[in-house]
Amino acid sequence: MEHALCQRAWLTLLRTPGMGARHLRQLVRDAGGDIELALEQARHGRWPGLDDRARGWLRAPDAKRVASDLDWLAQPRHRLLCFTDADYPPQLEQAPHAPAAMYAVGNTQLLLRPQLAVVGARSASPAGRTNAGAFARALSRRGVVITSGLAEGIDAAAHEAALAEGGGTIAVVGTGPDRVYPRRNRVLSAAIAEQGLVVSEFAPGTGARAQHFPRRNRIISGLTLGTLVVEAGVRSGSLITARLAGDYGREVYALPGSIHNPLARGCHRLIREGARLVETVDEILQSLVPLARAQGHELAARLAADAGVDSPSPTSQIMEDPQSRRLLDALGHDVATLDELHERSGLEPAELSSMLLMLELEGRVAGVAGGRYQRLD
Repeated sequence: MEHALCQRAWLTLLRTPGMGARHLRQLVRDAGGDIELALEQARHGRWPGLDDRARGWLRAPDAKRVASDLDWLAQPRHRLLCFTDADYPPQLEQAPHAPAAMYAVGNTQLLLRPQLAVVGARSASPAGRTNAGAFARALSRRGVVITSGLAEGIDAAAHEAALAEGGGTIAVVGTGPDRVYPRRNRVLSAAIAEQGLVVSEFAPGTGARAQHFPRRNRIISGLTLGTLVVEAGVRSGSLITARLAGDYGREVYALPGSIHNPLARGCHRLIREGARLVETVDEILQSLVPLARAQGHELAARLAADAGVDSPSPTSQIMEDPQSRRLLDALGHDVATLDELHERSGLEPAELSSMLLMLELEGRVAGVAGGRYQRLD
């Protein structure tokens, strides 16, 4: 019952007209993290800045709408992830204007793994789609989660490649979590919800609106360690995502293209403005690994603090994990490919990729030329 009351309070506040993420976060903090108390304080006019429409909603919220939201949350693999939850992604928490809560369908644990945004033009060229897919597949093999916006073109190619590789992918959408835009991506959206994760800050039933997509882009930039732009025109929305990433202190990567291709001009502009020109996945990983290591340490400390225990050593956690021990034993002290490790350990390639990345972040394993791995201890 207590959990249901908390959910109802969150859903009521999230539906409040004019209640932006910053206001809601401050309201909850002022209430000591008690969402029901925050709702009561808002109802009794103890929060400045709310207009008559908002106060009217708080006094008498639409019971059918709130009940519909509760019904959506009751479905399998559906969740409301709030900023007060211990597993709210730390990368996003650091970003300005981070949402107070997100509606999620799928595996929310993917939000805690190292992510790279792969974005670009909706009207991508065949070469652009091929490049996006190749980078997404290679990064997935190394355990990196591919995050994008479920748009046509580059976004769709990146999601599809990550799914095909058996890796993790996250779609951040500009509609409610129960809507798909564009409609032609509904099969892809369903596959991501089943094998990866779909997230949105917009309530169920919310349709596509132009002003939603810049807000979606800021979440993509906030969730990820960096953003790779594959193809983009000079007025592309992908440039907004990249510039937000730069504003948040995240890495920005861009693929160069032909000077005769108008969809290369946005990437070339980013490179002139300081984005990293990349031609290979290894060039991305060289800068991504230290960032991912820092994220892992921060998350471990945060979860430990929430549990009221000392922060565990990530290395000791790895050594205590039987599967990681099994992987290290299979690796031995000679270089090995992913296929060889699959044969030796019996672990699935997607699982191996994630484990190898975590071991690499902790300095236990190194990637070497030819897609091989070597134990360092």
